[in-house]
Amino acid sequence: MKYLVTGGAGYVGSVVAQHLLEAGHEVTVLDDLSTGFREGVPAGAVFVEGDIRDAGKWLDPSYEAVLHFAASSQVGESVVRPEKYWENNVGGSMALLGAMREAGVRKLVFSSTAATYGEPTQVPITETAATEPTNPYGASKLAVDHMITSEAVAHGLAAVSLRYFNVAGAYGEFGERHDPESHLIPLVLQVAQGRRDAISVFGDDYPTPDGTCVRDYIHVADLADAHLRAVRTARPGEHLICNLGNGNGFSVREVIETVRKVTGHPIPEIVAPRRGGDPAVLVASAATAREKLGWNPSRADLAGIVADAWEFAQKITREQ
Repeated sequence: MKYLVTGGAGYVGSVVAQHLLEAGHEVTVLDDLSTGFREGVPAGAVFVEGDIRDAGKWLDPSYEAVLHFAASSQVGESVVRPEKYWENNVGGSMALLGAMREAGVRKLVFSSTAATYGEPTQVPITETAATEPTNPYGASKLAVDHMITSEAVAHGLAAVSLRYFNVAGAYGEFGERHDPESHLIPLVLQVAQGRRDAISVFGDDYPTPDGTCVRDYIHVADLADAHLRAVRTARPGEHLICNLGNGNGFSVREVIETVRKVTGHPIPEIVAPRRGGDPAVLVASAATAREKLGWNPSRADLAGIVADAWEFAQKITREQ
C-alpha cells in the first residue's frame, strides 16, 4: 500500500511513517519543515518539501490513504496568534480534503487532540464528553473534526480521528525535538542535561494527591500502532473518533521523580503560579480504541517512556 504522511518530518508523524515502512508500505512524507526536521524523515520514505495546500500536486489514485499530522500545535501561541491556527490547521486541512476528493483518495487518519474537550467535567474522558476547547489550537482541531464528519457524510470519506493525550518517549532514531519545547518530559530531561537550571511546577495546590496536575502519558510507539490500526479500520461514509491514552494519570511531581530515578540527576524544582486553563486532571478513556481498533497500549510504564526519551535526548545532544 502507498500512503501520504503530512507533517511526517515532525515527532509523531516521523514515528508513524517509520512504522508504515516497517510494515512494508510505500510512504511519501509531505512537510514544509517549519517545525519538522529533514533528518526526521525515515530512510526509505519519499520526501516532498511543500505545503499541504499543494497536496494535489502529488496525490493520485495510487495512494491508499492520507495520515494527516501537519498542523501548528503550540497552545500558548494559538492564543496570541489565532489567525495562524485557523489558516494553517483549518484552511490547510480543507485544502487537503479537496485535494483528496479530486484525486479519489478516500481514506484519512487525522491527528486530533484532547484539547478539543477543554475543561473536563468528569474523568476518565470519553468521546461523548462535551467539546468545549479553551484555546484556538483546540478549537481549530475540533473544527477539522467537524469538517471530516461532513466530508464522510457527503462524499463517502472513510475517516478516523485520534485524539491524543500526552505523547512521550522515542522510537529508535525518532523522538521529540520541538523548538521551542513545551512538553513536560523533554523539559525535565533538559534539566538533567544541564541545559536548564530547574523545572517550573505550575501550581502545587490542585485537588490531586500531591497538589500538582495529573496527565495521561502514552508512548509514541503505541500511538503509531493505533494509526496503522485506524487505517485498516476506516470505513467509507463513517468518521470514527477515538481517544488515545493509557487510562492512568501521573502527576507533574511523579514525572519529575521518575526522571530523577532514570537519569540519576537531581532535578531542582521551582513552584510557579498556576497557568490559566490548566485542568487538575486529564485522563483518557480508551475503551473505544480498544473496541473499534483492537488497540491496547503495551508501553504504559512511565519509567520506560522516560528512559526512551532520555536515550534520544542524549543522542541528539551528542550530534549537535
